[in-house]
Amino acid sequence: MELPTPEDLRQRRTELELTQSTLAERADVSQPLIARIEGGDVDPRLSTLRRIVNALDEAAGDIIRADDLMNESVVSVSPDDSVSEAAALMESEAYSQLAVIKDGIPVGSISQSDLVHLDADARDQPVSEHMAESFPTVSKDATVDEISNLLDHYKAVMITEAGETVGILTEADLAARLS
Repeated sequence: MELPTPEDLRQRRTELELTQSTLAERADVSQPLIARIEGGDVDPRLSTLRRIVNALDEAAGDIIRADDLMNESVVSVSPDDSVSEAAALMESEAYSQLAVIKDGIPVGSISQSDLVHLDADARDQPVSEHMAESFPTVSKDATVDEISNLLDHYKAVMITEAGETVGILTEADLAARLS
């Protein structure tokens, strides 16, 4: 990631027709700090710089959030469902993994690779005995960059609001919607 220079910040702010005060308000910093950063008098902390850049991106309409991309229809199984029900649902929906949700809250995940090594006796066992950890959760206002970072390590990301599941995103969803 290349950090913007003070001149880059000033140029972007003026192109967006924002005053220093408006940018400061949107980034939750003081106007004198914006002036000192743009003047090259102070090097901001990375967290402050991130808030300023995010405020500029939002002003430009460049930020894509989980709410813009998520699938609201979450195909899932309950921890009490049988392994055979989970396998049948994966096959009918053509998914390689499913979220395991109990009372609206993500509690685990199950994938074809979890099921491949099970013997016939396991078909009637509950999903809870074979599920893996839950996919990570983010809020609806998580940025596409945050979600992409998580998808580098997990098969899906759950979108929650007040603890309840409201959507899901996979790498395939992200690629399809951003291409």
